[in-house]
Order: sequence, then C-alpha cells, then structure tokens
Amino acid sequence: MTDMEYPLRAGGPRGYLRIATEEAFCPPSLMRRFLQVLEDKSIDDPGFYSLWGFYGGDSERARLLRERIQDLGDLRIRDMDATGIDRQIISITCPGVQMFPSDEAVGMAIEANDALSEAVQKYPDRFSGLTTVAPQDPEAAAREIQRGASQLGFKGVMVNSHTQNRYLDDPGFSPILEAAEECGAALYIHPNTPSKQLIPAFLERGLDGAIYGFGVETGLHLLRMIVAGVFDRYPNLKVVVGHLGEALPFWMKRIDFMHGASVRSGRIGTQRLDRKPSEYFQSNIYVTTSGMPWTDNIMYCLNVLGSDRVMYAMDYPYQYIADEVREQDNLPISLRDKKRFFQTNAEKVFNL
Repeated sequence: MTDMEYPLRAGGPRGYLRIATEEAFCPPSLMRRFLQVLEDKSIDDPGFYSLWGFYGGDSERARLLRERIQDLGDLRIRDMDATGIDRQIISITCPGVQMFPSDEAVGMAIEANDALSEAVQKYPDRFSGLTTVAPQDPEAAAREIQRGASQLGFKGVMVNSHTQNRYLDDPGFSPILEAAEECGAALYIHPNTPSKQLIPAFLERGLDGAIYGFGVETGLHLLRMIVAGVFDRYPNLKVVVGHLGEALPFWMKRIDFMHGASVRSGRIGTQRLDRKPSEYFQSNIYVTTSGMPWTDNIMYCLNVLGSDRVMYAMDYPYQYIADEVREQDNLPISLRDKKRFFQTNAEKVFNL
C-alpha cells in the first residue's frame, strides 16, 4: 500500500485530528432565493450571475454541489467519514446574504445562523459554525456577531469579501470589526466574485470565479485592510483567509518594499503603518489551505509564515477530493507541526 492508497479514518489514528476550516453550506431558503434571482434578474451583480448561473445549472458538478451544500446532516457526516475529517467549521457560501437589500439580508442572516446552530447542537462533536452577517447594516451585523458568540456558540464570523462593492477598510464597517475583536471571534474573509470596479476584464475570459478572480478579489480586500491601518486600530483582531492567503504571502517582500517607498514619497492613497505590511501576518492573519492542497505551496507558506499560521481546510463541497487529504497527511514536516496544521492551530484560532 502506497502513501496515497491508505484508508482515511477520523479519530486521530495518525496522531492528530483533522479539522477542516473552510467548509460551506447554503440553507435551502437561501438556495431558493439564489435561483429566484437567476430567474428574475432582480439584483445588480454580474459576478453572481456568472457564478451561480453555473452552480444553478444542470451539469453533474452543479447538481452534486447543490445537494451537498444544502445538507447539514447525514450526507455531510458520511462525506466527512469517507475522507477522515473529524470536524468541519461550517460557514455560509459565497456570496451569502451580502448582495440583498439590507432589510431582507438581516433576516436572512438570522435564519441561516439559527439553522446552522441547530445542526451544530445535533452534531456537537463534528460541526462548528461561523456567524453569517449582513454587513449592509453594520450595527445589525455587530449584534449578530455578539449573538453568535454568546448564544449560538459560534466560533467566528464569515464575510464573503466585498459587500455591494465596498470593502471592510471602509470606516462604515467599523462596528463589525469592533464586535469581532471584542468577542474574540476570528473574521474569515472568503472570496466573492470581483466587485463591479474590477469584474469586466475577468468576465470576458471566464476568470471571475475560483480560477483566478476569487484570489485577486480577496487578496485585494485583505491588502486594503492592511495598508488602511485596520490592524493598527484593532490590534487584537484575528483575520483568516483561505487559498494560502490569496497569493499575498508570495508577494510580501515586494509589498513591503513598494509600500515603504510609496509612503516615503507621499503617494496618494498610502499611509504610514506601525509595522511593515508583512508583519501583520505574524500578529493578526492566518491562512488556510482551502482549494490549495499542493505540497510545495503549503511548504512555502509554512516556511515564510510559520507553523502556527497555516491551517488545513478542504473547501467542501466545492473541492471534495480524498487524495488531497492524503497529500497533506504526507507533508514533509514533523508530527508536532502536522498536529498544529490539522488540529491545534484551528483549536486556538477558533476557540474550539
């Protein structure tokens, strides 16, 4: 039996539990709303029509995705067992409720959180949840973060990148950042399709989704937060991004150099920070391997960010591939670091 043929089992037979940290769900009511929007074209969001025009279609991939993503019960548990996943940290799928009018979105977020809380209570040893919010109403979002942490037992907050073309460095979103920091709730920034300012060039070649646009969109979002001084104002804020940091770890030295040069030159849009941009990856930012299961890439991030900054994620059900679990089981690192990677980093970041 080769290293890529052994059975995958939960329960820690390899010396660690596997906690998957970016695993999606979509309440059936939200799925119906997505499909309704595809039909009536009532929302002005070209990225949504591209992304969910595909996943709302009739291909085998789309049908399987819709079946799995709406399930918070036996099907999900069977899939976890089949790939040796001990626990999923579950969050609302992209774009969540963030494209809807605020008066509708606030209620949809509460409904999604109640549904996820019920599933977590049913499977407390297998599921943990992240709070869904409607950033369109920052004060209501802050209240929902507090409810998620204090009443529902949720372990963080999910924001699906831009909210109607606005990013979290916008001062109007400060109640969300304040609530997340106060509650000790990790803020997971998941990709969305590029905002209207960015998307036309991506749509022309079908590059707006996970193939490339997701990474550009979310890397930009996080970098905006860094250079806007968000982590200077909220020094205890924890932010998590998937896909090995949306390429930013590979650019860190260049970003440090060019940001410093821009600040010294008084370039418009730049401001002085307490630290170099890269240093916030050592104090506030964590990355997961969702959708990026390749050994060389993971090893690079472990080397430049540190073994306490990188966590395992599957990206279920969008990328449900057993051999990707095995590849990460076989990372060339010590058992101690492997346990951090699969288990204890997530336990620490998400207060499990």
